[in-house]
Amino acid sequence: MADLLKEVNGMCEGDAVASGVSRGSSPDEVTVVGLEEKQRQFNAAMELYSTRRVYKRFGLFVSFANVSLQAWLVWCILPLSIGIAGELTALLVAWILADFINGLVHLYMDHNDNYDSFCGPLIANFHLHHKLPRYGQKSLPVVYFLESGSKVWLVPCLALLAATAGFFRLHPLLFHTLVYAGILSSVAEVSHYLCHNSMSPVVVFLGNRRILLSKRHHAIHHMHDNVNYAFLNGVTDPLINLIAARFPKGYKQNTDLHYATYSGEIGSRQ
Repeated sequence: MADLLKEVNGMCEGDAVASGVSRGSSPDEVTVVGLEEKQRQFNAAMELYSTRRVYKRFGLFVSFANVSLQAWLVWCILPLSIGIAGELTALLVAWILADFINGLVHLYMDHNDNYDSFCGPLIANFHLHHKLPRYGQKSLPVVYFLESGSKVWLVPCLALLAATAGFFRLHPLLFHTLVYAGILSSVAEVSHYLCHNSMSPVVVFLGNRRILLSKRHHAIHHMHDNVNYAFLNGVTDPLINLIAARFPKGYKQNTDLHYATYSGEIGSRQ
């Protein structure tokens, strides 16, 4: 299993080196000129991310907003009893829903190459998770908080849920399910972190039982192309893979090539 972890974490670095050599071998997918322009845009975007504090501060703001909204929503559902059966049902549905939604966002982001947009530096920094899959060692609460900063999309979702619950009477089971899905969206980041960084027997056991993300299952995302995007536990990947098939370029011959000439710091992974 230790060899598998090394293989997963080392796969992308090898791909980055290889991509610099073979980038002209796929003329039907991308021209050399077009690739060089994307690499220039990527490097420029990462230069902005590294030199302008506003982007990292924005990540901290998103983290604070997500965690604060999650805490508020938990407070809102505390008085709403749904029984043990209801709690288990809400957790099960939320686990599947969070895995699917976060996998879809991952799919979208892995194909996003709008580096010259306002959000370009954030997009470029996101792509470096393939260049350096292993995270810097941090405690799990810190991982939960900091990695919630990458979930910009989650802030309006949680805010809308909070506003809706304030104006309308949501069914308690539905309310619990949606709140749990919001929290599990951040837990997915912890699951992904553990998949790449931990060889704990407990983590391996939970991964093999598909409660958290399995190392063998997630390794396929890095070893192959355009598959297995889900990262809470990966149970919804068969459906996500069908959706991903509509994006024939994948990421290895697309956005993974864009960081091939980048040699700066690896943003939020440190």
